[in-house]
Amino acid sequence: MCRLFGLHAGSRPVRATFWLLDAPDSLSAQSRREPDGAGIGTFDTDGRARVAKQPLAAWEDHAFAREARDLRSTTFLAHVRYASTGAHTMANTHPFEQDGRLFAHNGAFGGLERINQRLAELGAADLVHGQTDSERLFALITAESRRAGGDVGEGITQAIRWVARELPVFSLNLIMTTATDLWAVRYPATHELHILERNPAASAEPAPLDARSARIHARSRDLSRSAHVLIATEPMDPNPGWRLMAAGELVHVGPDLAVTATLPFAEAPAHPLALADLDEAAAESQKH
Repeated sequence: MCRLFGLHAGSRPVRATFWLLDAPDSLSAQSRREPDGAGIGTFDTDGRARVAKQPLAAWEDHAFAREARDLRSTTFLAHVRYASTGAHTMANTHPFEQDGRLFAHNGAFGGLERINQRLAELGAADLVHGQTDSERLFALITAESRRAGGDVGEGITQAIRWVARELPVFSLNLIMTTATDLWAVRYPATHELHILERNPAASAEPAPLDARSARIHARSRDLSRSAHVLIATEPMDPNPGWRLMAAGELVHVGPDLAVTATLPFAEAPAHPLALADLDEAAAESQKH
């Protein structure tokens, strides 16, 4: 299963150090669980997106993913990919960039020809450069955001509702970032997505950020006293403040770290997919 991690540090850029694939797996486990891509997205001081990513097939050099990367940004987006659709290429590796936004997705859905038709109707077919369902979902969000006059929340809502109504859906969990904002969706309940609003300054013994899962590890001394918000596929430290997002929940984190949570996707997908409905590669990518 793909791993997602998003971090919003507020209006002031902070430094954070990332490792991907941090878990000390055995060789036998690695042969089954090495990823198909890994990437980290940030924004520079002018608000321009910066993406470092590599399509890491099991037979390739994993130095990119295993080495620490020291980055500075107001928001961060990390992704480890286990492919459900698309080859192991740079074009298919997350995060993706469109209209100055970065996007990563965990899940799978069908009906790619149908969404291709929809993108063509909206004049957005040129946004897709790879083979993945993820990039097509991002393109639909971008197209709907343009139609909504740049309202990204409305763009996400309309895109997810269209996919949920028109296409067979297994999971549409996603995180999207700009230099000032972060959005996250958990839909439906297939995979988990968690949120933590962390304010170390309120603690008697504030500590640096040290968030880690089996596949992503992020550290930041800059965040030892300033508030920040984390979104992740699984809780990444023992903090009891981690909250499982509800199925159908859309979270927006603004420049001031104000968190708004809504439930615009209350209905289940019209054409839900079970693991048994996926092809072998897609099903394997969603299991672990």
